[in-house]
Amino acid sequence: MSQILLIGYGAIGQYVYKAIQQCSHSKVVAVLCRAGRETQARTALHKDIVCINDISKTPISINLAVECAGHSALIDHAPAILQRGINIICVSNGAMSDASVAAQLEQSAIDGRSRLKLLPGAIGGIDMLCAAKAGGLDSDCYRGVKPPAGWKGSHAENLIDLDSLDTPRTHFKGNAREAARLFPKNANVAATVALAGIGLDKTLVELVADPTIIINRHEVEATGMFGRFAVTIEGNPLPNNPRSSALTAMSVVKAIDDHNTEIVVG
Repeated sequence: MSQILLIGYGAIGQYVYKAIQQCSHSKVVAVLCRAGRETQARTALHKDIVCINDISKTPISINLAVECAGHSALIDHAPAILQRGINIICVSNGAMSDASVAAQLEQSAIDGRSRLKLLPGAIGGIDMLCAAKAGGLDSDCYRGVKPPAGWKGSHAENLIDLDSLDTPRTHFKGNAREAARLFPKNANVAATVALAGIGLDKTLVELVADPTIIINRHEVEATGMFGRFAVTIEGNPLPNNPRSSALTAMSVVKAIDDHNTEIVVG
């Protein structure tokens, strides 16, 4: 049975926790929260679950960590977890756009003989992209389209007037590494496509504010020896947090199921 350390108890963490409660192969043993969040988590969780904000207090029974907390949590806590030999399932893939962070995580996994699994999260087609890469890719591209409100609080506000848009407007066009640097809260999908494809410095990213849509749209295109594919996803958010993708939370649940299943599809 997987004895799980759940890193983060926001909208995605809550979804994952509720899903795990319904399965027989896994159990959340501890939840790692930001300092000051323990009381809120403690109220919501089963009484036998440990709430901590210090990774050194992780119960020794833990054999799988599930990260649902963002880049800073992955950077701060993942090295120590990997060095302890505990595998991590991760959704904050954008943190890997920092070469020093990626190198530290890789070395920690080597030292601990553990593995960091980056999940597709809100995006589809990653299995195809990984397979196509094995045969040789010529190009790949990610296009992220959100309503103007979805770009509030981001670098887009420095580039365009989000409040006055009446037609779609591309506010960023560059590579995935630069997109992750300028738009850290929107970096996970672009980084995932790049890491699965031709890399952070070669994957083209376009970010668009579109006043004609009400949900986020993700588009991935790739060409190579295999041929060409194009995938479009229009994803719904989690009901209790419009900024969190429902598909991201579902991908975590799928990964936990796969970790405990003898026959895996995908």
